[in-house]
Amino acid sequence: MRGPRALTAALLSLASLSVSCASFARSDAFAPGRALGVVSSDSLSELSGLAASRRNPGVLWVHNDSGDAPRIYAINEKAQLLGACNIRGANNRDWEDIAVGPGPDPNRSYLYLGDLGDNAAKYPEVIVYRMPEPKADAATTFAPISIGPADAIRLTYPDGPRDAETLIVDPLTRDLYLISKRDRVPRVYRAAYPQSLMQQTKLEQVAVLPFGMFPTGGDVSPDGRRVIVRGIFGAAVWERPANEGPPNAEHRVGDPVPLWRAFSGRAKTIPLANEPQGEAICFDRQGEGYFTISEGKHPTLYYFAAEPNLPKQ
Repeated sequence: MRGPRALTAALLSLASLSVSCASFARSDAFAPGRALGVVSSDSLSELSGLAASRRNPGVLWVHNDSGDAPRIYAINEKAQLLGACNIRGANNRDWEDIAVGPGPDPNRSYLYLGDLGDNAAKYPEVIVYRMPEPKADAATTFAPISIGPADAIRLTYPDGPRDAETLIVDPLTRDLYLISKRDRVPRVYRAAYPQSLMQQTKLEQVAVLPFGMFPTGGDVSPDGRRVIVRGIFGAAVWERPANEGPPNAEHRVGDPVPLWRAFSGRAKTIPLANEPQGEAICFDRQGEGYFTISEGKHPTLYYFAAEPNLPKQ
């Protein structure tokens, strides 16, 4: 008789085949991209992560890929550099994504930084750094500041090292999600809240994405209803399903459906701009439209507004 792990692997394999064969529908919820501004600073030449501040209206957080110091940058919605934040207690081996979401203190907003890159699939663990979101003003530049120290959430994959560039924080449950990049059928992994700071947490594979997407970034809307993921060949949005039926072993009254169940629904393609090496994507502060930005020297910040008179999808 197969054990629980073997059964889970078999079910995920069947899900992979099902999702791989599914076609994308097209979403009409978003307008084409509008260029907001060009990043003029040479310090921001390899932008890999992008997140809209919850604490500071009009502020976006970005970071470079590997090779930079452990720091993030604040820009505004005109792509103007506001300042840099050096993060105590963190190391930048290969940062690939950034997210904003809730954390241990319910009255604070937190930044999450994913040190997830592993092109050769050789590192025994990956680290997500967590720290309270600092204060910034979208109209005011500031000298470099120090923030932290960061909490280090050490994660291991259940099926060996993976290269990943997508970090998502569920705003309703505080669960962390990582999505593998180089698997032909990308794998979605979860670390349920609360994540340990004392020992490694083994990720759980919970879903798969469509065949050949090669994800490079993602985000969830602040209300937890929609998930966006962009990859090398396009971007898509998924809707989180609502609770249906009586409570059972998987959910209680009032509990949200697990975010990963969104990926069992049909993916809807969303527009992207023609970027030289577009990797980063995030919802705006209201969860209505979304921003994208590319690696490379002097990248353009794009915004894709919600189409008026259309329901959110």
